[in-house]
Amino acid sequence: MYSPPTDPTDQQRMRRAFARSAETLGATVTGPEVWGWHGRTLSARAQYSDQRACWLRLLSAPEDKAAGKIWEGNREAAALFDGRIRKPLLYDTTQSSSNGHAYRAELHQYISEPVVSSDPVLRADPNLPARWWESLRTDLEHVSSVATDRVAVQQEWVDRTVPRYLRMPGPRITDWATAHGDLHTANLTSLTPYLLDWEGFGLAPTGYDAAMLLAYSLLVPTFAHGVRDTFPVLKTETGRTAQIIVITELLQSASRGDHAELVPVLRAVAAEIA
Repeated sequence: MYSPPTDPTDQQRMRRAFARSAETLGATVTGPEVWGWHGRTLSARAQYSDQRACWLRLLSAPEDKAAGKIWEGNREAAALFDGRIRKPLLYDTTQSSSNGHAYRAELHQYISEPVVSSDPVLRADPNLPARWWESLRTDLEHVSSVATDRVAVQQEWVDRTVPRYLRMPGPRITDWATAHGDLHTANLTSLTPYLLDWEGFGLAPTGYDAAMLLAYSLLVPTFAHGVRDTFPVLKTETGRTAQIIVITELLQSASRGDHAELVPVLRAVAAEIA
């Protein structure tokens, strides 16, 4: 779970927009507030007008940046995947702007089962059953087969950034597939599993989701072993490409203060597969 914005003014701005959005959508907030990464989102459990339990999520951005992949992601994912894989349904959305900020509010199906971990970095083995892994593999296979023009990974970014962080040429992406784009155990529930938070989905190197899940679980070798067993693509040249790209992404993120504890194991894996 993340913290609210450090600026109290931003906290109050988000809370006011959240309350306005709930009223517009006919939702009554019933749970505590949950902040997203760097305070960019604010969410809470709510009750919908027809008495359905739901999850109200508010995304904020400067008005001139309220567009593109992240802004439209959950809505576009709903059109492609709702009812076809295990993900929360999207019930309704609304958009507004005020004082230079834009807001998109989304009402999602409320999923009562807990996530595997509260943080993207897995720190303890959840000891998940075989059926959990089978369900995840089946859903990701379906996701990878769906056509989209959204792009989650840019070859230009790979060419520019891999040499900076790994001192090796950026690999050429030759095999592309649609990916969830942010697959870690804080975005997976522990029973079904449901796949949460679709704002970053799009085309990526084949094996990208498996590589992301692996990278975030390297501190727990038993779970990492389960990822490798479930997704044999990781043992291929295509999977190597995906892993190099994901490792670079997380090293770049760590350089900005996120999950620095992963750096040693990420570099160890990069050296092993280079």
